[in-house]
Amino acid sequence: MNAKKRPKRKDSNAGHVRIIAGKWRGRKLSLAPSDKLRPTPDRVRETVFNWLSPYLVGASCLDLFAGTGALGFEALSRGAQQSVLVENDQPTADLLQHHVTALGASNAVIFNVDAAAWVRRNAPTAFDIVFLDPPFRAGLIEVLLDELASGWLKQKAWVYLESEKLPILHLQENNWQIVRQSRTRHVEFALVQQPQ
Repeated sequence: MNAKKRPKRKDSNAGHVRIIAGKWRGRKLSLAPSDKLRPTPDRVRETVFNWLSPYLVGASCLDLFAGTGALGFEALSRGAQQSVLVENDQPTADLLQHHVTALGASNAVIFNVDAAAWVRRNAPTAFDIVFLDPPFRAGLIEVLLDELASGWLKQKAWVYLESEKLPILHLQENNWQIVRQSRTRHVEFALVQQPQ
């Protein structure tokens, strides 16, 4: 007996990500035409921002590998003071700049440059929250956590990690504390801090 194939469900939000809460709640951010983008799912973002809720108002945020910009713009929507979004892909960075204008997000700054190179080349500026969601299987979380620890984080700063598999051993060896952690079928994600 052959099993019937289920028809694929059309996603009404295909080509967009939605800001979940805050002053831009419900606003859609269009996606650049790229097969490299892997937007953080709404449910994951909702969980992460529930975790971060007590620390968002007035926070300075750094969104490395910004992609859709969903994390950086969501933080601003919920009361962060500033978001710096770093994105290597030119069309994607251009679209992020378009979103800055469309939202009137004067407290968002877009850099079109490789995230690892940007962190290495610039003098550290301390942030309250860093979103670190690099391309999978590139080993970039480990490299950038080491870079971030050298002046890029305020005391008690939060670093959000999203990966196909979190580098638990690297975190433990380098004194990163996993404060919150969860997973879906496709990703693992966590909030980490360095003990003071």
